[in-house]
Amino acid sequence: MTIRSAAVFFLSTLVLASGCGGGNGSNNSGGNPPLTGSISLGLSAPSVTLPQGGSIGRIAATVTRTGSAASVTLSVSGLPTGAMVSFVQPAGGNSGTVALNPGTALAGTYPLTVQASDGTFSGTASVSLVLNAGLAPKLPGPFAWSSTGPLISAIPDATHPLVSVKDPSVVFFNGRWHVYATTADSTGSWNMVYLNFTDWSQAAAALPYYMDANPGLRGYHCAPELFYFGPQNKWYLIYQSGPPTYSTADDPGQPGTWTAPQNFFASQPATVNNWLDFWVICDTVNCYLFFSGDDGRFYRSQTTVASFPSGFSEPLVIMEAANAGDLFEASNVYYLKGLNQYLAMIECMGGSSGHRYFRAFISDRLDGDWTPLPNANSWSTPFAGINNVSFDPGVTAWTNDISHGEMLRDGYDQTLTIDPANLQFLYQGVNPSTGSQDYAHIPWQLGIIRRTN
Repeated sequence: MTIRSAAVFFLSTLVLASGCGGGNGSNNSGGNPPLTGSISLGLSAPSVTLPQGGSIGRIAATVTRTGSAASVTLSVSGLPTGAMVSFVQPAGGNSGTVALNPGTALAGTYPLTVQASDGTFSGTASVSLVLNAGLAPKLPGPFAWSSTGPLISAIPDATHPLVSVKDPSVVFFNGRWHVYATTADSTGSWNMVYLNFTDWSQAAAALPYYMDANPGLRGYHCAPELFYFGPQNKWYLIYQSGPPTYSTADDPGQPGTWTAPQNFFASQPATVNNWLDFWVICDTVNCYLFFSGDDGRFYRSQTTVASFPSGFSEPLVIMEAANAGDLFEASNVYYLKGLNQYLAMIECMGGSSGHRYFRAFISDRLDGDWTPLPNANSWSTPFAGINNVSFDPGVTAWTNDISHGEMLRDGYDQTLTIDPANLQFLYQGVNPSTGSQDYAHIPWQLGIIRRTN
C-alpha cells in the first residue's frame, strides 16, 4: 500500500442527532428525552494508491464518539466494479481497518465514502482509491517454455506403496543436485523423499531416501522448501505438517540428520482461514513467510533475520481473488539477480478442466505492493502453463498441468536468487490419460521447463 500522508485525515465528518417527542421538540413534557450524541470518523490517509489487479491496501480508521456505547461498524460506498473491501471492525473499540482490494477493477481514481455507524449515530470520511499500472517490470514477457519428459517418478518399495512424487524443492550444492519432494501412497498417506545426483540424466535412477526413515519425520509432512541460512550457518527444511514447521541440519545430503519438526506459530493465527505451501525468503533485514489458503488468499508474515525462525508476525492477506482458483496455492517468491526486483509466482486453476498454471507478480520489496506481470497473468497468457509450454524434440506431450515446483536457483542461500536470463523450473505434471481421481492418488511426476524466448 502506498500512503501519501502520514497525518491522520479527517474529512466530511457527519454528526447526526435525532430526537423524539411532541411538536417541534421545544416542549418535551411527557415524552422521551431527546437523543444526543455523535460519531466522527478519521482516516489515516486521504488516498490509497495500488497496482491494478495487485496488492491489497489498508487504511486505519479512528472513531471518536460522544454519547455512543454501541458496536460500531464500518462500510464503504463508491467501490468500482470488480474491486472488493474487507474490514477489521471497531465494534466496541475506537479503531478499525479498511482493506481495499483492486480485484478486477480498471485503472483510475475513485472517490470512496467510508461510514462508521452504531445504528443510531454515524460519521463519514472520504478517501480516494487510485489504481495504476504499478511497478514497471524489468523481467519482460510474454513467456515461452520447453519441457523435458518426466525426470523423476515415484519409486515404491515394500513399505512405501508410492503413487506420486510432487512439490519439489531443489538446490545445487557441493557438485550435486539435492531434491526434497512430497510423496503420496496408495493408502492416501503423505510424507517426503530425498534424492541427489550430479546430472539430471541420472535423476530417474537416483536412490530415494524416504524421509519417514528419520524418526522425527514420520507421519504427515509435505511440500518442502530447502535453503541454507547463512547467518546461522545452518540448512533449513520448511514444510507443512498442518501448520508451517521446520527442521535444521548441517548438510542437506544427510537427510537422517534433520532435527524434529518445530512450529513457527504456537497456534493457527486468527487472521488465517486455511494455510498450506509455506515459503520463506529473506532480505538483509527481515525474513518473510508467504503461504496460500486454497481460497484465493495469499498471505505474508515476517520476522527479523536476527530473530529467525522465531517472532513471526500475525499474517496479513496481501492479495485476494474473488475466484479461489485465480490465486490457489504453491507460491514461490524469488530475488531476480541483477534486476533488484522480486518475482512471486502463484499456482492457479484455469480452462474448462481446471488445469494448473502459474500467474506472476513483481515487487521491489518483499513487504511492498505486488504488480501483475504483463503477459503472465491469466490462463490464456500465463507465466507458465500448457498455453505457453511446448515439449522438447522427441518428447511426447505428457502433461496438461504445470504445477507446484521450484526454480533452479543461482545459489542456495536464504535470498532465493534466480537468474532471469536462465529461467528453469522443476515442476509436477501428470499424464492426461490417468483421468480424474482423488487428488492423493494422482500419479504426479517431475520434469523441467526452460524459458525459450
